[in-house]
Amino acid sequence: MRVGELDPGPRDSIADLGVRVGHTTLIEGEDVRTGVTVVVPPELPLFAGAHRLNGNGELTGLHWIREAGCLTTPIGLTNTHSVGVVRDAIVAAMVGEADWSLPVVGETWDGVLNDINGFHVRAEHVHEAFAKAAGGPVEEGGVGGGTGMICHGFKGGLGTASRRAGDWTVGVLVQANHGRRSRLTVNGKPVGTLLGSDVVPLPWAEGSGSIIVLCATDAPLLPHQCERLAQRCALGIGRTGGAGETSSGDLILAFSTLRQGIPAAEEVTPGLPRTIPVTMVVDPYLDELFHAAVEATEAAIVNALLAGETMTGRNGATAHGVGAERLIDALARS
Repeated sequence: MRVGELDPGPRDSIADLGVRVGHTTLIEGEDVRTGVTVVVPPELPLFAGAHRLNGNGELTGLHWIREAGCLTTPIGLTNTHSVGVVRDAIVAAMVGEADWSLPVVGETWDGVLNDINGFHVRAEHVHEAFAKAAGGPVEEGGVGGGTGMICHGFKGGLGTASRRAGDWTVGVLVQANHGRRSRLTVNGKPVGTLLGSDVVPLPWAEGSGSIIVLCATDAPLLPHQCERLAQRCALGIGRTGGAGETSSGDLILAFSTLRQGIPAAEEVTPGLPRTIPVTMVVDPYLDELFHAAVEATEAAIVNALLAGETMTGRNGATAHGVGAERLIDALARS
C-alpha cells in the first residue's frame, strides 16, 4: 500500500542508498524470539548526526558521532540486554581495519515474547549476520533484531522504505517496538481504534516500547545537516501515532552515503591532507530532504507492521499481525 505522496526509490528501502542489511533470527522452543541485524554503509567514514526524541534506550557510539560528526563503523540492532555482546562482536569484526572502534549498536526491548535474560544472542550470530548482509531486498518484520518486537499493539519489528527528493534519495530502516494501538495512524487516518481488540498482554503500560531509526541519504550533507535530517524522522514517528513516551527509547541516526574524501586516518600520517574540499546542500533545499525523511520513516513503520506475522512466545504471549487486508479495510472505514 502507498504511504504519503512522494515516489519511492527502486527498492523502496534503505538498500537504495547502497546500504547492506543482514539478519540472524533466533526462534527456539517457546521462549526464544530474538536476533541481531547488521547495517553496513557502502563505505566509511561518513558524515552523520543523531537525534533523541526520548532517551529511555541505547544507541552506543553517539558521543563520538556528535563530537567528530562521522559514522565510523557498521551498525548493529538487537534486544536491550544483548547490546554489549553485539558491540564486542563488531569490534572483533573490525580488527585489521581499524586500531580502535566505537561501534553503533541500538536496542529495543523484546521481553514480552522473548526470554531476554537468557542472553541468547552470541558473537557468532553477529558474524553470521555480517555474512548474510546483502544489497538486495531487505527482509522485514519479525526477523533479526526485530524478531520479538511489538508495534502499536501488533507484531512489529524491522521495516524499511525510501523516498525520492528531487535528484536525491532518503532511505530509512526502523526497529519498531513502540506505540499504542489506539493512536495508530496511517495516511492521516486513525485506524488503530478500528483494528480489533486482540491486544498483547503487556506487563507495563502500553506505549512503553522503543524505536530505533536509521536514515541514509545520498545528498551531500555536513554533520549538522545530518542532525537536522534525523530530527525530521521524529515527525514520521509522530505521524503514525508515536508520542515519545517517558518509558520509550526513540533514537535516530542519520548519515550521508557520500564519502567526500573523508580520510579514515585518526592521526597525522605521511600523506594525510591538511584540508579537503567538501560539498553541502544549500539550506533552503534541505526542505525536500526533510519531507522525504518524514515520509520514509512513516512508511518504514507501516511496512514493519505489514510484514509482522502473528507470533506466540514466552509464557504464551501472542502478538498479532495486522495484515494488509485488515489495514486496508480499516483505512476504507475511517
